[in-house]
Amino acid sequence: MIVVGAGIVGLAHALHAARAGRRVLVLDRDAQANGASIRNFGFVTVTGQGARETWRRARRARDVWADVAPLAGIEVHHRGLLMCARRPEAVAVIEEFAAGPMGEGCRVLRGAGLAAHAPPLRTTGVLAALHSPHELRVESRDAIPRLAAWMESALGVVFRRQVAVQGVAEGQVETSAGTFRAPRVVVGPGPDLASLFPEVFARRGVTLCKLHMLRLADPGWRLPAAVMSDLGLDRYRGYAECRSLPALRKRLRAEQAEEVANGVHLIVVQGADGSLVVGDSHHYGPTPDPFQPEHVDALILREAQTVLDLPAPRVVERWTGLYPSGPDDAFYERVAPGVRLVSVTSGTGASTAFGLAEEVLADLEANP
Repeated sequence: MIVVGAGIVGLAHALHAARAGRRVLVLDRDAQANGASIRNFGFVTVTGQGARETWRRARRARDVWADVAPLAGIEVHHRGLLMCARRPEAVAVIEEFAAGPMGEGCRVLRGAGLAAHAPPLRTTGVLAALHSPHELRVESRDAIPRLAAWMESALGVVFRRQVAVQGVAEGQVETSAGTFRAPRVVVGPGPDLASLFPEVFARRGVTLCKLHMLRLADPGWRLPAAVMSDLGLDRYRGYAECRSLPALRKRLRAEQAEEVANGVHLIVVQGADGSLVVGDSHHYGPTPDPFQPEHVDALILREAQTVLDLPAPRVVERWTGLYPSGPDDAFYERVAPGVRLVSVTSGTGASTAFGLAEEVLADLEANP
């Protein structure tokens, strides 16, 4: 099998195929991991993912990450999620969610249960928190290269880098390094919507999303889990079916209109060195500009300070990410016999790709 793209989507397909006994070649135009797969939180999010398919894929992906991380020498920095509710309307949403089918294993913390996490939580500004045990967090910029290196040494996956793929058809892939042939091909082009099968992305209404992220110096405390806030309840599709959500959305648009307009919601995770990765924002377009306005970063930091003990956060690094975004969380499509185009169009690649890849490979076997 040939896999086009060495981001997390491509690596997930290569991993499952190699473990199933296939010889796998991965082609990528970059010399090293450089895209959205390393420009993220490394946070494998389960709770809050879209109902049914995405949630199921995330649960499976979490299990695969937990399996391969120790084999590949990838450190899991912390586990779980604290979805912090700052408003009574947000408390109503997390309580409703916890009582529903996707709230399995989750609990709502109040009082002493909440105070046990202060610091880092600012319990004066947090009314309650939904605790999920399901998540795990890796450092993406380390994890992706380590995963690829382990797949190469332990599973025999072959990587050809700095190779531009120019065309894909049944049984063959045309590249800047010549023609490669295999009976099965998986194409995971990431944010490149123009080079391969652009008509599919156009038909599916896929565009690009730019996000802002920051790294803060060690604040002197340790997170027990990843942290989110009220704005995440508005953006994550898993909460969309909560009947209490419209009241929260109305209040957020009245009180945090600028955050909503810039697609800001809060995720905070922590690395082994104590530094915090904080984000993010969402701006959409066919070619988002490459700039990172300070006022958007300020909105992100302000939201972090409402729930965390961060009186004087010190930014040590900033970057933007870019990923495909569309009406579906992800899709795969037969674009030629034995060829599948695969795209995660919701920024959830780290959280779902391992689960999605199993579906794609099963489909390739059943309906080549």
